[in-house]
Parts: sequence; C-alpha cells; structure tokens
Amino acid sequence: MKANPHPRRATAILGVSGLCATLLLLDGCHKPAAPGSGEPAAGAPAAGAPAAKKSAAPSDDEPAAAKSAAPAAVGEEPAEGVSLKPEEVEKMGIVVAAAAVAHHVPETAGFGVVIAHESIAQAVAEVVSAAAMDRQSRAALARAQRLAGTPGALPGDAQEAAERQATVDQAALLLARQRLTASFGQSPPWKGDVNSPVLRALADGEIKLVRVTFPLGSLGAETPARLLLAHLNAANSAKSWTSVSIWGAPADATVPGKSFFTLLKGSDAGEGERLLVWAPVGAAESGVLIPGAAVVISGGKYWCYLERKPGVFVRTELDASMPLADGYFVKEGVAPNDKVVTNSAGLLLARETNPSSAAAD
Repeated sequence: MKANPHPRRATAILGVSGLCATLLLLDGCHKPAAPGSGEPAAGAPAAGAPAAKKSAAPSDDEPAAAKSAAPAAVGEEPAEGVSLKPEEVEKMGIVVAAAAVAHHVPETAGFGVVIAHESIAQAVAEVVSAAAMDRQSRAALARAQRLAGTPGALPGDAQEAAERQATVDQAALLLARQRLTASFGQSPPWKGDVNSPVLRALADGEIKLVRVTFPLGSLGAETPARLLLAHLNAANSAKSWTSVSIWGAPADATVPGKSFFTLLKGSDAGEGERLLVWAPVGAAESGVLIPGAAVVISGGKYWCYLERKPGVFVRTELDASMPLADGYFVKEGVAPNDKVVTNSAGLLLARETNPSSAAAD
C-alpha cells in the first residue's frame, strides 16, 4: 500500500469534507416544508403537542387600557330596599303605620252647571200669574152663568167674552206649567206644586239647582242614587258636596249623553259655574288606604315604602287612579296591616336613588 505523502493535507481535506456535510445536513433541517407536503415547518410544535400558554398578566409594554379591569354591566339593578340602623330611622324621622282597610265604589265622571235662580223665579212667576188669571176668569164666568135668566143677567156678547177669556187663561196656565216641567224636569221634588217650599227656596236662591250631564255610555240605565260634586279646579280627592235628590233632565243638545237635575245645599258654588260630578257605577271594592303623605313620585310612577322587616324599607309601586279624600285607594301591592312609611318617604327615596347621600346625613 502506497503511503500518503502529505498526511496533514489529507486530514484537512477530510475535515473540510466533514464540515460541508454537516452544513448541508443543518441546511436541510432548517429548510421550510414544501406546500402540500404535509410536513410541519421548522419550529412548529409537533402534532398533538399542546400550544404554548400565554400569560394572563399584561406585560409592561402593553397600554394602560389593557391593564384596567372590565367595567360593571350596564343596567345592573341595585340591591332591593333601603336598610337603616335604628339611630338612622330616628334621625330621618321615619314613621310607620299599618295600612287600613278601605272600600271604594267605581265611579264615572261628568260635569254640571249651576242654574241661575232668576230663571227658576221667572218660571215660577209665570205659573203663579197664569194661575191668578185663570182663577179670575173662571170666577167671572161662573158669576155670569149664575145671573143668566135674571134681571141682572149680562148681555149675550159679554157672557161669550167671559167664556172666551176663561178658556184663554186656562190655556195660559197649562202652558206655564208645561214650560216649568220642560225646563226643570217631569218628576221634580215639588211635584208640580208652585207653593212647594223646595221650589220657593230654589226661586229665592237658597238652594241651588244643578244640571248634570254624563257622556254617552258612561252611565247605566238607572238614575244614580247619589252624586258627588266639586269645583273644576279641585282634585278628585276634594269632592266636597253630596247630593241625593236626583231626577231626569232634558237631554243636553251640545253633549251626547244622559242628563239629570240635582239639588245642592250648603255649597259655595256660584250660579252659572261649571262643576265636576261623579256617580257610582258598580259595587264597592275592598282594598287599603294609603295616606297622601306616604306617596312619592319617581320615574312618572307613584310609590310608597313598606317596612318588610325591622329597618328594611322596600319601595312598592301604587295605582293612584282611585283617590280618596285623605289618600289613595289601592287594591294590589299593599295588604291590610302592612307597615307603610307615612312620614319621610321622600328621604327614603333620596337615600335609595343616591346612596352617597348617607355620608352627608
């Protein structure tokens, strides 16, 4: 075997060849996979290997907005009710009373107008005058008839004139009475007696006559047993007069509906004044009375506060469509003997809607 004359050169050549092979091998390992070859790219995780988990905490390089916590959900309801300590209840002046049982009769509303007593006096005067003329003419005719055939008998034309006058006066009296009933109803309390104390009191203005009209279909077929009346500028709860003498009136030509007459005693209503009128239209309903001082208004609705347990006050919505003289009649939401806040309900509303106000108390 021939010896190598340059052993170092051969060694160098082998070293260079090995280095090239190593570089080629490394280059093949880092070469990206051809598209569609199905081989993973260099540095990609092997199939089935879990992906690297990202850190939940933002780095220092992230913006401050990314580091802040997410805001609370919009429209989240606050905790129900207002909880107060005994000393807070005393400081705010909160007073609680049991809800009282009440009864309410459904009503329908109409309007009325006070008739001027001058028109009543004139109608009465016409009847009285016609009655006087009728008596006089009938007496004259009776006298002429008694003298007939005697030396003092009236001439024939005079007797005929007396008969004619008696007929005219009788017709005038009938017309006056018909005008009275046409103007003030067919079944009035005075029953056609012009000397009735009631009719005299109306003619003198001591009692007021009110013509009441209810819209078509709002009242049943029967005549109301009673009416409640008040000034136009009064609230529903200020019904101040009750009338129980009611009879039918001629229909109002300007408003389709049903009309009645009623007597009003002891009122300050002026003649010609228009009034609010209510008539019962159904059976009485049971519920509770919520005092006016216990009611607060928020968001266009009516509310009151109930003490559900000591120191815990819950706001409850009310139906305020049925007012009474001293509060509101409520059928739902509040039961008899429920503890209703009757004083400082407004302070509770302020505390509930603005809890930060507690720090200022």
